[in-house]
Amino acid sequence: MARAYNDTADQQFQTFEDPRYRQREEPLEWWNDEAYQRSDIVLESQTDPSGWQAQSLPPVDDRPPAEATSGNRLLTVLLFFGGLGASVSLWLFETEAGTVNDLATLMLAVGRILGLIAGYVLFIQLLMMSRVSWLEEWVGSRDLLKWHRWLGTSLVVTVLAHAVFIIYGYALTAETPVVEQGITIITSLPDMMSALIATGLLVFISLISIRALRTRMPYELWHLIHLAGYAVLLLGYGHQIATGANLGGPYAKIFWPGLAALVIAALAWGRLIEPVWLNVRHRFEVAEVVAEGQNTFSIYIDGNRLDKLPAQAGQFMRWRFLTANGWWQSHPFSLSAAPNAEWLRLTVTAVGGHTAKLAEMQPGTPIWAEGPFGTFTAERRTRRRALLIAGGSGIAPIRALLEDMPADTIVIYRASRPEELVFRAELEDLAERRDAWVRYIVGSRNDPGPSRLFTPNGMLGLVPDVNRRDIYLCGPPGLVGAAVATLRELEVPDSQMHLDPFEF
Repeated sequence: MARAYNDTADQQFQTFEDPRYRQREEPLEWWNDEAYQRSDIVLESQTDPSGWQAQSLPPVDDRPPAEATSGNRLLTVLLFFGGLGASVSLWLFETEAGTVNDLATLMLAVGRILGLIAGYVLFIQLLMMSRVSWLEEWVGSRDLLKWHRWLGTSLVVTVLAHAVFIIYGYALTAETPVVEQGITIITSLPDMMSALIATGLLVFISLISIRALRTRMPYELWHLIHLAGYAVLLLGYGHQIATGANLGGPYAKIFWPGLAALVIAALAWGRLIEPVWLNVRHRFEVAEVVAEGQNTFSIYIDGNRLDKLPAQAGQFMRWRFLTANGWWQSHPFSLSAAPNAEWLRLTVTAVGGHTAKLAEMQPGTPIWAEGPFGTFTAERRTRRRALLIAGGSGIAPIRALLEDMPADTIVIYRASRPEELVFRAELEDLAERRDAWVRYIVGSRNDPGPSRLFTPNGMLGLVPDVNRRDIYLCGPPGLVGAAVATLRELEVPDSQMHLDPFEF
């Protein structure tokens, strides 16, 4: 199947005839200045007080458009600490009063508590990365990833501390040197060798997850090594059951296997059952590959019952293109147009051998997909107006989001050169239809305009009411970090900032 997706604007954007894209009958007048059109490449001004020749905005109604979801994070944190407290209580239930009466028993008690904490955190680590849709929707993939990294460091420290306290406590009890006691424990107690292997794997995974090392590794290699976390769960669970002094009670015999069953069920559902169902139902395949600009192209995807795909503009999916040299690689790409019943679209910038070869795919190439993931969506808004900021290929989800945003949305698109700007015709057509505004900031980071952009005065010059808008940011981590720092200087609450940085 092949459709002429790039013949004319009317053919490309049939879905824009949807009633939600109609302009308001009376456009705002504060942008109606012939010198400052709806879509311009913006340069720094040395004469206009704003620095950009922008005008002030009128007061707006700041009531949120939909039910807030910020309580999800709080409830998730409370559930986490509730489970952590329940895990530590296993030691309390199984320890008689007066048992801790000297340094040796204190060290053993601390070691056992740390072991319970480490076991619980490992369960939660794997649960957060299970990719079950309800957890992704409830918390969001970005927060899950952030918590996963933070807990990963805590897990390694806790496991190592558990080993140190236990060995030291037994050394004090047996009155033997610490190293000798450690060797005795490893060689004499059941499943200690599996615990040693699990600890080694955990430390290794933690080391390759350090940003400086992670960014130098091919994603697929990093991901393959990361799958060793499942082995850590299996080896660690065997050690806990075999030697865990506090897992023999009636409460522990229900709680601990229950946690394990929950995690295994979530992994099976998120990693196996949901993806199989998604792909059997929709049968994705490449419809057409269309050049968009320098090293940038769009992949149009066909499939069955696309109107039933539970995806939203701004979300991403993991895509595995089943070609001879690409079937083994899975990469996250955001939708660059709002989902519709006819096709899906991804827009890719070729930055390596794999992405470059995607431009050569033929129509009919089968695809295996997982998702959708992410909460970078319009339904997360808390204000009536929005500001969308994109850098480079970050324009893909921003372009899709613009279809779902309210009138008076402002888009700031940052690029190094004019030829790197993609979707200009689409953005400007959408801006006209949705009563939105697009501002292109083009040049190197040291040029006056781009260097002014992420300063308080520069941002206020373009968006005077910035702290009364939801801000959606997508682009390289450097751009996102600079924008966030500026927005915080302008006292924009974190709850109004929605981030989608490029990282894994």
